Amino acid sequence: MSDSNNDIKLVDAPDGVSGAGFFATSFEKVIGLARKHSLWPLPFATSCCGIEYMATMGSNYDISRFGSERPSFSPRQADILMVMGTIAKKMGPVVKQVYEQMAEPRWVIAVGACASSGGIFDTYSVLQGIDRVVPVDVYVPGCPPRPEQILDGLMRVQELAENESLRRRNSPEYQALLASYNIK
Repeated sequence: MSDSNNDIKLVDAPDGVSGAGFFATSFEKVIGLARKHSLWPLPFATSCCGIEYMATMGSNYDISRFGSERPSFSPRQADILMVMGTIAKKMGPVVKQVYEQMAEPRWVIAVGACASSGGIFDTYSVLQGIDRVVPVDVYVPGCPPRPEQILDGLMRVQELAENESLRRRNSPEYQALLASYNIK
């Protein structure tokens, strides 16, 4: 009979001070840990990459293991804007409006070749990457990307959420970035 306690893997606690009956760490680390495990994505799917995103919500890939099982279809209740598929130039202002309606902190994932760079559609009507209208934090390559790649992109955003300073969004650099996109 094997001891079942040997099979349990625990997550390392953040840096802090511990003693008999207490553990103390910085407020920033606690907030980062909470943000990392409670991200609510807003899927903005227009093409085949959206189908791959749907597969991540199924039982095989199970996006809920990462704390993102609640897709939000309201920008005011979302943390991550996941743009998937071809974005026409006429849709650019809509993507920007959705981004502006999201509360801080907010992150953007460009899923697939079309959202990242226009993909194979080098035409007058297709936006050659959503980074022309909103700042992008993570690019997920592929045409369409596999569900594993989408989950990897989500985990990259989790790393950003966990390690981001609470004051970064108020920094002059961040304000200059938003100003370069004409976002208030």
